[in-house]
Amino acid sequence: MSYAIEPAHCVAAGTPVATRSPFRWIPGWLRRGGSRLLGHWSRGAVTGRPVKLRDGSKVVIRQVQPADAPLLADGFARLSGKSRQMRFLSRKDRLSAAELRYFTDLDHRDHEALGALDQADGRGVGVARYVRDAKDPRAAEVAVTIVDDWQGRGLGTELLARLSDRARQAGICRFTATVAYGNAAMAAILQKMGAELAGYGPGTVDYEVVLDRAGEYSLDWWFRCVDDSAVFSSR
Repeated sequence: MSYAIEPAHCVAAGTPVATRSPFRWIPGWLRRGGSRLLGHWSRGAVTGRPVKLRDGSKVVIRQVQPADAPLLADGFARLSGKSRQMRFLSRKDRLSAAELRYFTDLDHRDHEALGALDQADGRGVGVARYVRDAKDPRAAEVAVTIVDDWQGRGLGTELLARLSDRARQAGICRFTATVAYGNAAMAAILQKMGAELAGYGPGTVDYEVVLDRAGEYSLDWWFRCVDDSAVFSSR
């Protein structure tokens, strides 16, 4: 199953849905890879931080970039129907060009995403992202999605740990997550981070995670998050 849905507000209301599958029709802005096979990067282009997972497999983790749209489309195509249901909380057969653009064209502060590439062939195997809450800049909704063949290897935990560090650098103090009811894998990852139950929705469970201090960040971040953590804990 997919570890989590993408944040529910990721695609703005009114976003047009492509009438043709993005895997059959690729717009010009996705064709920057020339003759490269859709969903693959050349071995030399797979750059980033190498990580060895608990089963011995190796991935490279790096920030998602606009040119990664074909990788995202390929990863979506490899998700099972159940994983897509878990991810989007409804049936999802395709990603539109507008959705692909939204998921890859990021500012890396209010909207950040880290992708994992299979070190062997360069295919995308997982993504963790956060989107800052427009009403509370100290909070961000988080999601982790892993392609089916790579689930159960610890990749979701690795991605979320690194995303947490990026969030702290951006002044984010806590994560929120809406998880499909029965998504035990994502619930377990969040609980390892100290997540607290925040509520229930139709077929969903809401969690909140206070991000602990890690590394050396500004005193402004520290005092702001300590104060916010106190408010959060009193709920």
